Amino acid sequence: MPRSFDVTTKTAAGVAEVHRVFRDRTYWLARLVEYGGDSMTLDSLEVGDDGTVVVRTTQDLRQDILPGSISRILPGDTKIMRTEQWRPAAAGEVHGEFTISARGVPSSGSGTMVLEPSKIGSVDGSSLRIRGSLEVRIPFVGGKIERLVADLIVSEVPQMQRFTAEWIAREA
Repeated sequence: MPRSFDVTTKTAAGVAEVHRVFRDRTYWLARLVEYGGDSMTLDSLEVGDDGTVVVRTTQDLRQDILPGSISRILPGDTKIMRTEQWRPAAAGEVHGEFTISARGVPSSGSGTMVLEPSKIGSVDGSSLRIRGSLEVRIPFVGGKIERLVADLIVSEVPQMQRFTAEWIAREA
């Protein structure tokens, strides 16, 4: 049975600023290093004339990255492929979808993302909400892996948005 997750986080960076850095290859390379080290690669970054951004990444889940109980049951060459697609929407928002697939593990994930204007105290910032679900079809341990990955997403999304706001403050 799929595991759902829902996470919302706010930052002082505005929607337009965040959407702008989502089009920047240098930003994505820095973010992948920050959150995946040398295990993550940027496979492609496509930026459309209409402001649509499509990002594809791959993460090599080497045995030293996973908890021992999980790493013992997965193939050594397990890779997670992620795709994020962002597009401008009404009211100054940016909407997106994501998909997650894995090589070596019968699993999948998908969801939606909404980046919208939000006040942080007196600062015009943004709020990011990500809703999705994951399914790992491995008898007996699939639910445990789903819970681990969903918890990781919920804890990392606020960290990634802080990274984005700090990147904007430093690089813009």
